[in-house]
Amino acid sequence: MKSGTAVGRMILAVGLLATVQPAAANNIAVTNVVLMNQTVITRTVDVQFDLSWENSWRCAATDPAYTNWDAAWVFVRIKDTAGNWQPATLSTNRADHTAAANSTIDPASDGTGAFVYRSGDLSGGKVAYTGTRLRWNYGTDGYSFADGAVVTVSVQAIEMVYVPQGSFCVGSGGTESGSFTDGAWGGAPNATIPFRITNEAALLITNAAGNLWGTGTGNATSGPPGLLSANFPKGYNAFYCMKYELTQGQYTDFLNKLTATQASNRYSSASTGQRYTIGTNSVGGFTNGAPDRACNYLSWADGQAYADWAGLRPMTELEFEKACRGPATPVANENAWGTTTKNATTAIVNDGTGTDTAIGGNCNYDSCSPDGPYRVGIYAAVSSDRTQAGATYWGIMEMSGNLAERPVSVGTTASRLFTGLHGNGKLTGSGAADVSNWPTDGAGLRGGEWYLASSCTRVSDRGFAALASTSRTYDHAGIGWRGVRSAP
Repeated sequence: MKSGTAVGRMILAVGLLATVQPAAANNIAVTNVVLMNQTVITRTVDVQFDLSWENSWRCAATDPAYTNWDAAWVFVRIKDTAGNWQPATLSTNRADHTAAANSTIDPASDGTGAFVYRSGDLSGGKVAYTGTRLRWNYGTDGYSFADGAVVTVSVQAIEMVYVPQGSFCVGSGGTESGSFTDGAWGGAPNATIPFRITNEAALLITNAAGNLWGTGTGNATSGPPGLLSANFPKGYNAFYCMKYELTQGQYTDFLNKLTATQASNRYSSASTGQRYTIGTNSVGGFTNGAPDRACNYLSWADGQAYADWAGLRPMTELEFEKACRGPATPVANENAWGTTTKNATTAIVNDGTGTDTAIGGNCNYDSCSPDGPYRVGIYAAVSSDRTQAGATYWGIMEMSGNLAERPVSVGTTASRLFTGLHGNGKLTGSGAADVSNWPTDGAGLRGGEWYLASSCTRVSDRGFAALASTSRTYDHAGIGWRGVRSAP
């Protein structure tokens, strides 16, 4: 991820030069950040910037349930008079923002950010949106800048993928550990029956026909019979999912936007090895040696804090299967790319340079070398198909392997209270997320990772789905993070 940082005066049409941080993934970049068009009476100002990223797409379909695109989730940070970074509240009115040619802006209803994406149905390629403008309601944030005030601004952008509204199945009909199934399965020693989710209404979890159930016990349990309320995100409604796992570059930038106390609780100097490169410099800031590499050594609290700060939220394990499988008919024991086959990586060329290339494979699991997380999107190329790229139905990367996902489980009474509220950009003084009904004790693992057995990469495998681990180091530092946000 790149972010632009600008320092200058809030005077009409005066540009503020931007410095830019290292790129990641598909080289998403924010440059040329300026503040312009200040209106003192309404206490608003436009934040203008150029935005670009590679391998973008928008696919049309006759059925809206199959229409899909990628986007940038953009949010703004302001440095206050105490030197601390605070969220900027953006206008919730689409007409207040200015979209660059061939793009669309969908602002969030809570003012935390906006989605920017293609306005037309175009094939994959690089997009460059020059002169994108987001209106900042600085009066809402308690500021009253006069002409000539000096303001430090940081524009952040994260690549996301739109997963449209529609029905889908959980469980593949295979033999995965703890797989979801229709309650009609009854525990017989045969293949499970996929369960179809057709709306966001309250959902009964019970071992009876026509209801959601799970085949496992222990860390694979679907929990005791009970009710998922209508507010628990079930994956039917549209949502955006991070295209890639959180990278070491993104997490470094996050740490550098926190207070010293907050950062000290979101980072541990004991996190070393396993291809983790984040460290501190001589002035107490954070650096990394591989910004494009997926970020491991993340506890549940670390991931939640990043999601809250970025205006995102955790996904649920039902949304996880929707993000992988889409509306397609399940394939027994399938991986995220829709087949049961996968190949091991034997080496990485240009490791850590941002142009890393994998020799062999389409998934990073326990038979691959080197051990540890790889560059996000490493298996995708211009000519690769879904299987070669290791991509989900919607084009989301590394949902099988690399680092384990941390979706909210349905398997505990506490996790079932999750209502899908989004982060507001603010953390507690200690650096913790503070969103109502976000689980605090961990929420299990899905999708496998570089250290776990090959079978764990299967979409419907729930062997660790109810694992309530809060550790940064559980299972050889194989846990990452990926956030989502409900569509506007």
